[in-house]
Amino acid sequence: MRILITGAAGFIGSALSRYLLARGDEVLGIDNLNNYYDVRLKQARLSRLTATPGFRFLKASLQDGAAIARAFAEFRPQRVVNLAAQAGVRYSLENPQAYVESNLVGFVNILEACRHNQVESLVYASSSSVYGANRKLPFSVRDCVDHPVSLYAATKKANELMAHTYSHLFALPTTGLRFFTVYGPWGRPDMALFLFTRKILAGEPIDVFNYGNHTRDFTYIDDIVEGVVRTIDRVPAANPDYDAFNPNPASSAAPYRIYNIGNQQPVQLNRYIEVIERCLGRTAIRNLQPLQPGDVPDTCADVEELIADVGYAPKTPVEVGVERFVSWYRSYYAPEEQQIAV
Repeated sequence: MRILITGAAGFIGSALSRYLLARGDEVLGIDNLNNYYDVRLKQARLSRLTATPGFRFLKASLQDGAAIARAFAEFRPQRVVNLAAQAGVRYSLENPQAYVESNLVGFVNILEACRHNQVESLVYASSSSVYGANRKLPFSVRDCVDHPVSLYAATKKANELMAHTYSHLFALPTTGLRFFTVYGPWGRPDMALFLFTRKILAGEPIDVFNYGNHTRDFTYIDDIVEGVVRTIDRVPAANPDYDAFNPNPASSAAPYRIYNIGNQQPVQLNRYIEVIERCLGRTAIRNLQPLQPGDVPDTCADVEELIADVGYAPKTPVEVGVERFVSWYRSYYAPEEQQIAV
């Protein structure tokens, strides 16, 4: 198939692109290569793709509606995966406008381009952050998610509502994926695993929020990619059992679906740090802090709908996933680590 992927130089986008190219799909990757984190890492991910037959790249921002429209008109994608977004819960407290431009204005441009170019299906990134103030675990797509605790979460909830509107008005099949704390090789430097690994190796203290007592449904990148591919290959249809008098938030009379995509095995942060310490062979200096504004105490994904509909089967425990990340990190940053050791 011809598949357009936004955020192709990002963590999930680059891993997904490699998978699709390996199976023979043609991929157009779009990314603006912004400096939210180290651009060199994004370029390194991208360099692994540009050498692969079947891959094309366009540097553009989602909020550039004209560039997005041209890309769709020229490439004529059959399926679209929108992974580009301004990420990060904490950064949304500092720069809310970036989230409005990328996550709201940019997403409208993607929806419009899909609508006017006969795209067969749109898969887009939502987030476990939409569960906000919810405390009932595990989080289910059947739960109400009307109490976000960060602007980032609010924009992701808005994406789900916007997608439903286009599914309803224009019969555009859309699938929203609520990602749960993705980690692994080539990951984001602003995420806990990356931050902790770098600081522990440098002998610097790590900030441990909520005193390490909160839990996260850490999900390994390969399991995420496998789940995304399965949703790309399954175009959603209207739910014949949808009851407007007792609505299910995860489906509709329109071709619309929402899924959790997680590991279903939450791990306490203190335990996660212990695994990192074991893989590094070093002990962390822990700077214990209260819960950060915008953070939630616990996450746990109920993925039963994704299992039932596409056969999703996450299988990577954190002990394996963290070890693979550390091995990649030592290889990628070998010269830097040698300097630290000296």
